[in-house]
Amino acid sequence: MEISIIGAGSWASAIANVLSEKYDVLMYARDINQVYSINKENINKKYFPDKKLRKNVRATSSLEFVLANKYIINAIPTQNIRQVYIGLDKNILHEKVLINLSKGIELESNYRISEIFESIFGEISYVVLSGPSHAEEVINEMPTTIVCASNNLNLSKDVQKIFNRDYFRVYTSTDVVGVEIGGSIKNILALGIGMADGLGYGDNSKAAMITRGIHEMERFAKSFDADPKTINGLAGIGDLIVTATSNHSRNNRAGKLIGKGMSVKEASKEIKMVVEGIPTTKAVYDLAEKNNIDLPITTELYKVLFMGKSPHQSVSDLMNRDLKNEY
Repeated sequence: MEISIIGAGSWASAIANVLSEKYDVLMYARDINQVYSINKENINKKYFPDKKLRKNVRATSSLEFVLANKYIINAIPTQNIRQVYIGLDKNILHEKVLINLSKGIELESNYRISEIFESIFGEISYVVLSGPSHAEEVINEMPTTIVCASNNLNLSKDVQKIFNRDYFRVYTSTDVVGVEIGGSIKNILALGIGMADGLGYGDNSKAAMITRGIHEMERFAKSFDADPKTINGLAGIGDLIVTATSNHSRNNRAGKLIGKGMSVKEASKEIKMVVEGIPTTKAVYDLAEKNNIDLPITTELYKVLFMGKSPHQSVSDLMNRDLKNEY
C-alpha cells in the first residue's frame, strides 16, 4: 500500500519516515528542488539535510498523483490549507481517508481544520493526529506517544494500526473537537511562555502560565462541547508541555524573540518556518469575543501581537486582575 502526504515540511518528513517502515510513501512538494533531493538522494535537504529517508519514500509536485491513494495525509500549514484544496473536485476525497497533521484555527472563518475540509468537500472520512511530538525526535525514532481522533471509532482504530510502532505509540479518541482545540491553543500558550523567558522571568512565571493556560484551554474546549478529559491528555497538557518547554518549538522560540524586543514580523522571519501560534491567537481571540469566553492570557497575547502592547505591561495587567478563588 502507498500512503500520500500533502506537504514536505519537517513533520511530514518525520511521519514519512515512520510510515515507510511498512508502506510506500508519496510526498507532495511544490518546490522542485525538494522533489529532486528526495527522489535522487533520499534527503529532504531543506529540513533534515543529515537524515537519509528510506528509498520507498518518493516525492512529486503533482497533486493528481498523491490524491490517487486511499490514505491521504494533510501536512499543509493551517492558513494555507484552503488555497491548496479549494480548486479540487469536491468528490476527490470520496471513499478516501484524510488524516490531518496540522494544528491551528483558520483566520477569517475561525474554523478548526476539520471544519475547513468539511466546508470544501462536505462530509469526509477524517482523522486528526496530535500530541507531544517534535519532528526532530520522531525522525530519529525516539519514544513518542500521540492520539488519533475520529468521529468514527473504527476508523480511528484503523489509523492507529497504520501508524503504531515500537517507538511511536498511538492512542484512539472520538473527540475530534477536543483534540483540535488542544493542538491549537497550546501553540498560543507556548508563545506566551517563550515571551516570559525572553523577558527574563523565571520558573515561577512559567509554571503559573502553564497552569492557568490549561484552565483557559479547558474553558474554551468546554464551550464547544469537547470532553475535558481530552485537554488533560496527550493532545492538551501533553502537547502543551513539549511545545512550551523545548527549543525545538518554533512557537516558544518566536515568543522568546518577541520578549527580547523583536517585532512579530522580525521574530517570524528569524524562525524561518510557520509560527502557527500567531494567527491562531487572533482566531481564538475572535472566537472568544464572539462567544463571550474569558481567556485572559490569550487576550493579553493578542494585544501584544496585534495591537503593539508592551509584553511587560501585559504581564503586569495579568498579575493585577481582580482577586478570585482559583476554581
